[in-house]
Amino acid sequence: MEKYMKRALELAQAAAAEGEVPVGAVVVKKTTGEIIGEGRNMRETQKNALAHAEIQAIDQACRKLGGWRLPECAIYVTLEPCPMCCGAIINSRIDDVYFGAYDLKSGSAVSVQHMFELPYNHFPNVEGGLMQEECSAVLSEFFRQLRIKHKMLKEIKSLDKVTDSE
Repeated sequence: MEKYMKRALELAQAAAAEGEVPVGAVVVKKTTGEIIGEGRNMRETQKNALAHAEIQAIDQACRKLGGWRLPECAIYVTLEPCPMCCGAIINSRIDDVYFGAYDLKSGSAVSVQHMFELPYNHFPNVEGGLMQEECSAVLSEFFRQLRIKHKMLKEIKSLDKVTDSE
């Protein structure tokens, strides 16, 4: 399990390096242990609300297996899935969901909502908190750097206003 979450973390770090919220995901075929799909958050880069890590990993896994069902598969993601991604997990019939950091604002596996317990036609197993410290640290550092950047831009703009008025 740890090896898959480490790969998801690498993908999250790649997303952060591109200025994206650092979320990474991998889909694993449980019978072989092979990673069959990978994704990282690319909403800003692609200018697309659907470009979540889980959606990209599921899409790649479906293409690799040649169908929309992903039986005997697990997904590892650095952040608790949102409602859209939980829906994609249900629809693709993924067996197991493992995530790192809890998302208290939009996490829909256990935090805000329990989508996998609703009366849909598929009920994946869920385990949160895998490598939680590492996953949370990547997110915290990204948002800390973002706040610093915004503060610096604000200071530059106020300096520009002072020099413009002189």
